[in-house]
Amino acid sequence: MSEKTLNFIEHIIEEDLSSGLSSNLLRFRFPPEPNGYLHIGHVKAICLNFNLGNRYKAPVNLRFDDTNPAKEETQYVQAIKKDIEWLGFQWDKECYASDYFPQLYEWAKQLINKGLAYVDSQTSQQISEQKGTPTQPGTHSPFRNRSVDENLTLFQEMRDGKHQEGVHVLRAKIDMASPNMLLRDPVMYRILYKTHHRTGDDWCIYPMYDWTHGESDFIEQISHSLCSLEFKPHRELYDWFLDALSPLDTIRPKQREFARLNLSYTVMSKRKLKALIDQSYVSGWDDPRMPTISGLRRRGYTPESLQNFVNTAGVAKRDNIIDVSLLEFCVRDHLNKIAPRLMAVINPVKLTIKNYPEGQTEMLKAENNPEDEKAGFREIPFSRSLLIEREDFKEEANRKFFRLTLGKEVRLKNAYIIKGEEVVKDDEGNIIEIICSYDPLSRSGSGTEESQRKVKGTLHWVSKEHAHPIKVNMYDRLFSVEEPDKNKDEDPAQFINPDSFSQVKGYIEPGVANASDGDKFQFQRLGYFILESKTANGVLVFNKTVGLRDTWKKS
Repeated sequence: MSEKTLNFIEHIIEEDLSSGLSSNLLRFRFPPEPNGYLHIGHVKAICLNFNLGNRYKAPVNLRFDDTNPAKEETQYVQAIKKDIEWLGFQWDKECYASDYFPQLYEWAKQLINKGLAYVDSQTSQQISEQKGTPTQPGTHSPFRNRSVDENLTLFQEMRDGKHQEGVHVLRAKIDMASPNMLLRDPVMYRILYKTHHRTGDDWCIYPMYDWTHGESDFIEQISHSLCSLEFKPHRELYDWFLDALSPLDTIRPKQREFARLNLSYTVMSKRKLKALIDQSYVSGWDDPRMPTISGLRRRGYTPESLQNFVNTAGVAKRDNIIDVSLLEFCVRDHLNKIAPRLMAVINPVKLTIKNYPEGQTEMLKAENNPEDEKAGFREIPFSRSLLIEREDFKEEANRKFFRLTLGKEVRLKNAYIIKGEEVVKDDEGNIIEIICSYDPLSRSGSGTEESQRKVKGTLHWVSKEHAHPIKVNMYDRLFSVEEPDKNKDEDPAQFINPDSFSQVKGYIEPGVANASDGDKFQFQRLGYFILESKTANGVLVFNKTVGLRDTWKKS
């Protein structure tokens, strides 16, 4: 393996292997909390862990960190599993922190017996006030020196449901003067009368993340516990809990941290994303404007494009913001290679070729995808009455306008050269029809001299008689500012892009009528789109994935 291809996490693993760690003992895990849907930030952690598993031929566990029944639901578990499988990964063992509740409880009693944990009967506010500040040490709880027997009795009573929420907590006894405030007697258990999605009402005390995480890693024999950078201060506590339970046999998990993926024009907080749903700014977790994997899937993103994006962004030691244009480039690049081409018109105006024979239809040949030699060709009906984009015509235009205008020629893609002759307007002066003429010898691919004549503009079109009706959900970036979550105390909803969604009607080539939900296409000259559904009356509904070029860069 070339040293140049290694990221810093892989360097750590290589050093551990060189120091005697057997490759057979390598094991990784992805540990989401089932309190919401996975988003693009999680894709980085998923790819990091599963790609390490692939590279080192090591198993990767999927472990649900389900220690807070107030926020966790089975629907989130199912959505997370679906997202990981859709990305192309398969876990070795499906694990749940809740499976370890009995063992964690017994280990907590061990810490009490060692004098390393105690039941505190203060309020959460009192405990917070006694924590001190980063520059001032905390003060001891008046219950810190309870006897082992009293602590064991109270902890058992907490377990048996004999106390109300908030009356007692179990805290680790570490160091109230530690410069790392996480070591100032952290809470290990709290009382919570909520029904758990897996254990039901079997438990009324629930372990905190820091107590659960390292011990779950140990139970599963995870060799490298990879976390995002905000957990770096937690590493000391992670190690303290493992040391407190020593001697522990077999492998000792090692926590290491990497920079989380922050994306411009995006909010990554599941809490704030849920608030957008609750306030009806978006339709749900899978709204195509959301940065969730399910939203990106509905938007038309591919697993390959997401993997390419996080691999290109890389694994860093310091937090930074990745420009969302890189994500859009990655999906554009992949879809360019795989998406069949179609012609669709989403703001139509009628175009009549006055010298084309009335009642005649001819089938023209077009490449399905010029990037893929195996994609083949399709036939498109051409007739006297067509539809083109309204933006592709101007009654009067300057020399820089290379589309259709009166007295000038353009080519209809895969068809003929036409010339604007006149317009028909309604009573309010709006153009409702464009009259043009065509050169019958200029058909694309016919081999005639006229067919090779160069004109500056090429327009897409559909035959009015044969076109299939469509609705198009035009999606754009959800936020109008680069860092909508820069101020953590502000509501990012104030930066919602008012143009992030609109729906338009249009028409498309008839051959797409047999397409299936989820099929992806390039609408030529417009962008990439995914078929969302078909309405009861046969209208196709598409979601816009991304345009053919980055229109935000200029703005």
